Amino acid sequence: MTPGAEPGSGFHWPEALCAPVRELPDHARLWVALSGGLDSTLLLHLAAHCHGCSGAVRAIHINHQLQPNASDTESFCRGECERLGVPLVVERVTVDGGRSSGAGIEEAARKARYAALEALVGKGDLVLMAHHGDDQAETVLFRMLRGSGLAGLAGMPASRELGAATLVRPLLAFERAELERWARVAGLSWVDDPSNTDQRFDRNFLRHTVLPLLRDRWPGLNRRLRHTAESCGESEALNRKLAALQWQAIGGDRDRLPVDGLKTLPLAEQKNLVRWWARERGFHAPTPGDWQQVIRDLLFAAEDREPEFRSDGFSLRRFQGDLCLVPDRGPLPDAPVDLEPGEGVAWGEWSLRLESVVTPEQSLPPIRIFTRQGGERVRFRPDGPSRSLKKWLQEVGVPPWERARLPLVFAGSEGAAELIAIGDLWCSEQYSGGAHAAGWRLVIERECD
Repeated sequence: MTPGAEPGSGFHWPEALCAPVRELPDHARLWVALSGGLDSTLLLHLAAHCHGCSGAVRAIHINHQLQPNASDTESFCRGECERLGVPLVVERVTVDGGRSSGAGIEEAARKARYAALEALVGKGDLVLMAHHGDDQAETVLFRMLRGSGLAGLAGMPASRELGAATLVRPLLAFERAELERWARVAGLSWVDDPSNTDQRFDRNFLRHTVLPLLRDRWPGLNRRLRHTAESCGESEALNRKLAALQWQAIGGDRDRLPVDGLKTLPLAEQKNLVRWWARERGFHAPTPGDWQQVIRDLLFAAEDREPEFRSDGFSLRRFQGDLCLVPDRGPLPDAPVDLEPGEGVAWGEWSLRLESVVTPEQSLPPIRIFTRQGGERVRFRPDGPSRSLKKWLQEVGVPPWERARLPLVFAGSEGAAELIAIGDLWCSEQYSGGAHAAGWRLVIERECD
């Protein structure tokens, strides 16, 4: 069959539409994100008929199970893929977004969709999404109204990483009207999602009410917004490059930025560096309403203060001359946990287990894991004095937020128990597996961020 031809119809897809798909690597496995709507159905046909290695094309349908016709849409996708000889994977997801809030459902569905896609595809795969020029204009305007910075106003990139795969948007240069015209000429059918007309959703309000007015007043709006997005993307790339150079110059590392080094930079560069640093760790750093106040609190507060700025998934704190990026973590057990020989215990980001290294010379006393309650004391040598745990943690430079999450392991019955391990910072020689151990080794490991 001629590349770009629809079988049995005599129709050939125009080269302008075929080219972005044909130029994708022949060796890569292609996954078309198929919703069943106009755009993704057209992209499925382009991938099946225009790509040089059509046998490498697959499709993924994410069923959000939110619409009454969700099963009908899934059936349509199955039928369309069967006709084209394209293998289809269907993933049903549960969306938790507060059904009373349109915006909540919209965002939760998006997150569930991308999480499912990322989990399904493999290294080197390409995930094709059918976003077009109208979607890009909508995205730029939507982010502008939300107060996004350059990174947001750059819009949707033509490609980006998606886990081990790469997400590609080959239709960004085309407007929806053009895609619909060619889909009708090709005789395609598709499913109209009723939620796309529900103007409780912010994007639908922009799509159906705001953008038509703007296009009537300013023809070529998509092109203008695309140029704006491209300019913002170029500026954001320069900002990222500057931040990386400054991060290296002031001696920053993965989790900390020296406050003295940050203070040498102008406010705009401080903000840029901190946002870049957070994004490099995989966190979205929104632009706060008053960055100047946030920076002042974090960098210029008195030495005895511990300022904190909380964001989505992480917080920024200051400790011992450094600005620290602290990921949010799940709750710890709300009661002590028994540690039995040969069994592992998960404790937040920690894992603990007790191993037998030789035949034990004595029976094992009760071993329990606690969080800090205050007033704990530790004896580092059997014949040595006890010390305040709080003061010792301060001396060795453990930040306050880390102290609260350290698993404290005690051996002995209640009322006579002795502290034998402090996270991965210290373990009693008796339980470290050394020459003087009693046959047991306590293994405590921390999950890396």
